[in-house]
This record gives sequence, structure tokens and C-alpha cells, in this order.
Amino acid sequence: MKNTKKITIIVLAVFIIGGITLLSGFGSSETVNIVGSTSVQPVAEKLAETYEETHSDININVQGGGSSVGIKSAQDGTADIGTSSKDLKDDEKEGLTEYNIGQDGIVIAVNNKNTITDLSKEQLKDIFSGKITNWNEVGGPDGEIHLVTREAGSGTLDAFESIVMGKDTKIKSDAIAQSSTEAVKQSVKQDENAIGFVSFAHMTDDVKSISVGGVSPSSETIADGSYELQRPFLFLVKGTPTGELKEFIDWVNSSEAQKVLDEEKIIKSTN
Repeated sequence: MKNTKKITIIVLAVFIIGGITLLSGFGSSETVNIVGSTSVQPVAEKLAETYEETHSDININVQGGGSSVGIKSAQDGTADIGTSSKDLKDDEKEGLTEYNIGQDGIVIAVNNKNTITDLSKEQLKDIFSGKITNWNEVGGPDGEIHLVTREAGSGTLDAFESIVMGKDTKIKSDAIAQSSTEAVKQSVKQDENAIGFVSFAHMTDDVKSISVGGVSPSSETIADGSYELQRPFLFLVKGTPTGELKEFIDWVNSSEAQKVLDEEKIIKSTN
């Protein structure tokens, strides 16, 4: 009887120790949090999904919030990686390591029924500032132009303002501000007189892209720089990455990750 009890105790001990070991294994996965640009978000999600397929020891969470949120989250360490779809200002760069994962075009989108096919940067500036208010002023149909823009803190907005509007000209105050590329596309899709700007990476045929200064947005024209409306997609890390975070960042710069970026229409510059 005593021997039976001893065997039972030993068996129970083995199960308990094994259970503790198993549970500790469940909790050993490292989590990487990525926060920021809603334009970069779908690309980051695809990169994370692909990486996790061969790296079961890491969980990568991706959230939006805007480029400003991404920069601040990287600066204060609340995110392992902040994402931005705009170049950083000098005062934003302090303490951060930047990784440019590729270039994205900013596409000028109009409704599919709009007959306009090309606008100059100066015309775009005049349209979005409210100086030009009717499509017939730029060779289009008679109709009041409805402006669709992005919310404050958007990297797409910041890049558009920098490239098109310049330092001294503001987008008209009554322009409809949307929180994402998808929301801009929906607004333009539903309004024949609307115009907005969206990410090339997420452009679809439910709205119409137009050329700027005679140059159409494409992988080739973004890569060689001939299409001027473009901006970087950035991963931002506080200090120097180590451990699993460094391994993921290194992988993002690999040929395997480049296949993902190509599929997502993120362009590697050739100029």
C-alpha cells in the first residue's frame, strides 16, 4: 500500500512539474506592438502575418492611429515600432532609428464619371485652397468641386500639403476630412464632383486616378521619381533594436519581405 502511495505521489509530481513547464512555454512568446499610419497599417499587417508563419515564438500586433501617433508611440516607447507615411521633421527624429521600407505614391482620385484626366500641381493647389471652385475652370464638366481630405495627424495629409500646398497655402477649411484612405475613396466614389488623395498602395478601380503634370502614378514612375507626389513608408524604433525586434526588422529588409512589399505595391526607389 505504501509503495502504491509513493508511486501515486511521484506520478502527480511529474504531472504538476510538466504542467508548469508547459504553461511557462505558452507565455514565452514575445509580443511586438506596431502603431501608427493607417496607410502603412495594411502593409505592416501583411508583413507581420508572413513573418509569424515561420516564427511561432513571436506575436505581432498592428494598430493604426495616424503617423503622428506612430511617431509619438515610438518616441515614448509605448510601441516597439511606430509607423509613418511622411518624412520626419528634425525635432521628431531625436532618439529614433528610421527604416524606409519603400515609397508610396499619393494618387489624386476623382469620381469615375469625371472627364478630367490630368491636372498640374498648381491647379491642384488652387483647387484644394478654394481658388478654383468649379470643374469647368480646369476643362471639366460644370459642377461645384467638393474637396475630400484627411484628418490632422495623417501622414498622407502632411505629405500632400508639403508637396502640393507648400508652406503658405492651406487646404480650404470646409473640405470634408476623412480618417483613412478607404473613407476618402468611399466619399469620392459616391460623389461625382468630389476630389481627394489616396495611397497608391490601396488604390482601386472604384475611383479614377488622374495624372499630375502629364505623369500618371505607376510603380515605374514612383520608382524613378518622375511622379512627384510620393512619400516614404517608415518603421521607427526608439534607440537600437535588439532580440526578436531586431530579427523582425532585419527580416523586413530581406528578399522574402520584398516579395510581400511588391505584392502590396510598395515601391523600391531606383533614382
